[in-house]
Amino acid sequence: MISENRIQSLFGIRYPIIQGGMIWCSGWKLASAVSNAGGLGLIGAGSMYPSVLEEHIQKCKKATTHPFGVNLPLLYPQIDELIEIVLREKVPIVFTSAGSPAKYTSLLKSHGVIVSHVVANTKFAMKAIDAGVDAVVAEGFEAGGHNGFEETTTMTLIPLIRRKIHLPLIAAGGIATGSQMLAAMALGADGIQIGSRFAASEESSAHPAFKQKIVEAGDGDTALMMKEVVPVRLLKNNFYEKIKLAESEGADIMKLKTILGHGRSKKGMFEGDVEEGELEIGQVSALIDEIKSVEAIFVEILQEFENAQKRLISAISF
Repeated sequence: MISENRIQSLFGIRYPIIQGGMIWCSGWKLASAVSNAGGLGLIGAGSMYPSVLEEHIQKCKKATTHPFGVNLPLLYPQIDELIEIVLREKVPIVFTSAGSPAKYTSLLKSHGVIVSHVVANTKFAMKAIDAGVDAVVAEGFEAGGHNGFEETTTMTLIPLIRRKIHLPLIAAGGIATGSQMLAAMALGADGIQIGSRFAASEESSAHPAFKQKIVEAGDGDTALMMKEVVPVRLLKNNFYEKIKLAESEGADIMKLKTILGHGRSKKGMFEGDVEEGELEIGQVSALIDEIKSVEAIFVEILQEFENAQKRLISAISF
């Protein structure tokens, strides 16, 4: 079993399991289901206009009495409006990503908001500490979606950052099972953030066709692409092949952006065009073979965690 640790205490949750704030997947239904199951659900504001975010926050409040939060990509063009909504709606927890936390962390904390920031290297972990965050999410390059340029794996990143910081640390990237949760905590994490497995849940707002592609994925079916623009991990499909060909021919940033176009991730993940859309998902999709409810996912992860603990104890004979 899991005794209460710093992540559980900080967020007021039963289990140190956070649901990643994924674009096109993380609406109020998913966030509230995760919070009701004992974890921390996050509404993914990256795919929402301000009015849509406001609606999702209000619906989430009605669907759960437990803590939930919002993930705010700081490079979002309407970030000031999103923050205004978060503060007006008194959202208790915010996870920031895709930008520097220096500008907004003090503002959020002055309104009593608990702030975590997502990083992919030690340099930005230290910048997050300097900005005054309450916790750090260390995301390895196994993760789906936008990623770090360094391509540091979660297994390396967690102990690297743990050596540098003393704040609560959340491991992300390549985590979907209870045994992976135990491994992350053995490496120094206080909790975990799961994206891909919840993207394929019944409550996810992703298109059913995208969910089916996730459960069909095997090892080697994702790749980190568009490093000249911004690294992003994708499922391989026709769109991926176009990007791969362009990169092999030396396409510059403008050419890659032209191929990417506008609304490519919405086309794939939300509208279900699984060949021409951008399908952002992590390497751990190879371990996901069924679309389940959030409640069933929690039961399975916690049982796996307990079984892994027992296996580890029995395996240690020295």
